[in-house]
Amino acid sequence: MGIGPLKILLILLALILVFGAKRIPQVAKGIGVGIRNFKGSLKAGTEGDSGQGEEPRS
Repeated sequence: MGIGPLKILLILLALILVFGAKRIPQVAKGIGVGIRNFKGSLKAGTEGDSGQGEEPRS
């Protein structure tokens, strides 16, 4: 039930058909930037989080 070479080939073929050969590097770069931003926001959120929630404002 793992991902074999045939399944990977079919996935790559489907990506080429959907996005075109020229757009695949742009799509991959966009996904990488999105993941990097997501990880950065998680890291920034845990650094500033004291576990107490927001303080009440007056």
